[in-house]
Amino acid sequence: MNVLLQNWDTPFGLPPFAEIKDADFLPAFDEALARARAAIAAIAEGPGQSFAEVIEALELAETDLDRVSGVFYNLAGADSNEAREELQRVLAPKLSAFSSEVTNNKPLFAKIEALWQVRETLDLMPEQRRVLDLYRRMFVRSGAALEGEKAERLTAVKARLAVLGTQFSQNLLADERSWYMDLAEADLEGLPDFVVQAARAAGQERGLGGPVVTLNRSLIVPFLQFSPRRALREKAYAAWVARGANGGSTDNRGIAAEILALRHERAQLLGYADFAQFKLEPEMAKTPQAVRDLLMRVWQPARAKALADGAVLEAMLQADGISGPLEPWDWRYYSEKRRKAEHDLDEAALKPYLSLDAMLGAMFDCAHRLFGLGFHEIPGPFYHPDVRGWEVTRNGAHIAVFLGDYFARGSKRSGAWCSAMRSQKKLGGDQRPIVVNVCNFAKGDPCLLSYDDARTLFHEFGHALHQMLSDVTYGFISGTSVARDFVELPSQLYEHWLEVPSVLEEHAKHFQTGEPMPADLLKRLLEAGTYDQGFATVEFVSSAMVDLEFHSGPPPADPMQKQAEVLESLGLPHAIRMRHATPHFAHVFSGDGYSSGYYSYMWSEVMDADAFAAFEEVGDPFDPQTAQKLEKFILSAGGSEEAEALYLQFRGRMPGVEALLKGRGLLEPA
Repeated sequence: MNVLLQNWDTPFGLPPFAEIKDADFLPAFDEALARARAAIAAIAEGPGQSFAEVIEALELAETDLDRVSGVFYNLAGADSNEAREELQRVLAPKLSAFSSEVTNNKPLFAKIEALWQVRETLDLMPEQRRVLDLYRRMFVRSGAALEGEKAERLTAVKARLAVLGTQFSQNLLADERSWYMDLAEADLEGLPDFVVQAARAAGQERGLGGPVVTLNRSLIVPFLQFSPRRALREKAYAAWVARGANGGSTDNRGIAAEILALRHERAQLLGYADFAQFKLEPEMAKTPQAVRDLLMRVWQPARAKALADGAVLEAMLQADGISGPLEPWDWRYYSEKRRKAEHDLDEAALKPYLSLDAMLGAMFDCAHRLFGLGFHEIPGPFYHPDVRGWEVTRNGAHIAVFLGDYFARGSKRSGAWCSAMRSQKKLGGDQRPIVVNVCNFAKGDPCLLSYDDARTLFHEFGHALHQMLSDVTYGFISGTSVARDFVELPSQLYEHWLEVPSVLEEHAKHFQTGEPMPADLLKRLLEAGTYDQGFATVEFVSSAMVDLEFHSGPPPADPMQKQAEVLESLGLPHAIRMRHATPHFAHVFSGDGYSSGYYSYMWSEVMDADAFAAFEEVGDPFDPQTAQKLEKFILSAGGSEEAEALYLQFRGRMPGVEALLKGRGLLEPA
């Protein structure tokens, strides 16, 4: 019998990674789909009409499919190979067709609709009522109410979008995997030891004789920060921003145009004016104009700050005898010099105190102090030798398994993310989650993080806590199954504990000597917390505005032209580019997740700044009562209520944008 469909007699029910072969996946998916189809047919065609017979049965219908998908898609993102990439291409239309088949099932939808129409008369718990509402909404937004040609066309559109999203991701991975820049020994001059070591390790991983720069963010960003060789910075930067736009079979520009056209058609088939209105309807923001208002409220002070900072950096460039304007490949280099001059903060001096192990200790300690969680490392094997695992407990009881996959490699897509191989739920038995954090840190011995890397570590663990502390009955609303512009609240909120002085005082210790970070260095680090926020905010907001305008109104025939028009209307400073240009904007084009929704990070940041203020107001970043409320109303609640209702129960009011501007150092003087 296929190992993926067996009951796994393993510690904590972890997948038996060592026994799973790539050839097992397709037959497992086919069998799991067949089982799901049979279960759904029994619901739709059977006599049952109650909540338990329809909604709860639906919750359990895809158990095997969820299990196989949980393993495969984690591997496909974090440890891909040719077989897995081919399987993704095969599965994309197959799974899309299955999804459409379910939501187009008229007898099934009729049963859901009938339950929903009499929901006030049913003896439902609040969580059950919420799940019924969400199932009905999902079916309607998936086209269940459409008939005839419109229904058929929507199915075809969704199938094509699934194929294109997979293709976009794989093209991007191919570009990132194929490019590197050889460095001669002379090119290493001026680079800190940690960058040199990372470049040598990258060359070794690729089987090359010497050091290289790759398109891994944890290598290319410090190279741009520290390399005094302007021509090499320009070459590396050009390759970084050209991902997905290099011509040939991996070029994503045509794919982006087709995706935008199909999304617009999808929205219109469902009765919406454009995709942004369709996508934002169930989110906290509700409307494109609400998103636009937030982004522009932040844009003006951020742009002014970036322009002022750019003028300082350009003067430094010209003092080096270089004529002409500051360019995008210059910004990080001169900004790093300025940071050292103004804050006496040198990243090379900082990193020895921020080893991965030290920051993991800080991350786990904060979770223990806030929520009483314990973390006990467990042996593998896991899906890759780099992966580490921990059992998460509270008061001796098993809570979750947490896997950390932290190092960059050619088989892993770029970025950082959190996913669940298995989500928490109680229906059908108490199922505890298996949660995975994936990052792309430059591997070293030991791995030394930048402060930004450490922030990423905490960010992704905030998502993990949302999954691990979930306490709901139905998997449909478990963990991070919340509004897209609410999902970043726990992750961005958790970043704040990295800024708590006592946390760094206890955990930021030199990897060789064990000495704590000197008090004056810690003070300078925290004082520089808002340094270069004009740049960071401008590159983010410009990306979010392009995403929003792509999906507002008719789709652009040429997305690159539309991108240029939006950036020109914003007045994007010359030396700053979008954080994610269209051809490599995976958040938006690898799937629907953040389409019309890249703004979500900033929407959530408005809340996270205010949420951490709840701890500051009582004078204790680990206040037990506030932490208990945070867990009860945010981290354990999943999608059991509307996001705004959950936040109001935690905080008592909704926040304004001022806390965000203050946190980024962008609040205009009164």
